[in-house]
Amino acid sequence: MRLLIVEDEKRLALSLARGLRAEGYAVDVVHDGLEGLHRASEGHHDLVVLDIMLPGMNGYRVCAALRSAGHDVPILMLTAKDGEYDEAEGLDTGADDYLTKPFSYVVLVARIKALLRRRGQAGASPVHVLGRMEVDTAARRVLRDGDEVALTTKEFSVLEHLVLRAGEVVSKAEILEHVWDFAYDGDPNIVEVYVSALRRKLGAGTILTVRGAGYRLDAR
Repeated sequence: MRLLIVEDEKRLALSLARGLRAEGYAVDVVHDGLEGLHRASEGHHDLVVLDIMLPGMNGYRVCAALRSAGHDVPILMLTAKDGEYDEAEGLDTGADDYLTKPFSYVVLVARIKALLRRRGQAGASPVHVLGRMEVDTAARRVLRDGDEVALTTKEFSVLEHLVLRAGEVVSKAEILEHVWDFAYDGDPNIVEVYVSALRRKLGAGTILTVRGAGYRLDAR
């Protein structure tokens, strides 16, 4: 899952990003409303954490613009304001949930997971059965021949992206973009390291290399 944080308090934004990356999410961070609208409009994110008091364009207007353009990405609004009228205005513009600062990080994560789970329930099932393997993207569990396989958060994120594109060729660049964030400037061969780890744990034939193109999850 890839999240976008639109928050002008840089220390808060970076702290949230660190925590959410540790939870296994890819996280992009921007600090003004116009850039947030641009990034969210690209359609690469599974959820947007959106502050209301932003330079350039406030969160209400960003949310309203996304909804009027037909984007249905879940939006969790953050604000230092308090009161039922502020909450009502946020929800009226199309936000899915609302959290008032200061908030508990544990509550934020719970709200994010609930919104993602709700979106998954409205669409495809979170449980994917691929031959001898069963992947539950909501519970973040993997079973192989009925036995649970322990994966790190990053390993699961790589596998999840391949599972959601099962049978298709997925390029290394696509995996990097979805599992890591846009600011990642390390060695792109890091993808090969995680694919190798997944093959060791799930079986050598689970993920196939398509020379010059990327990887394909074998659904048999």
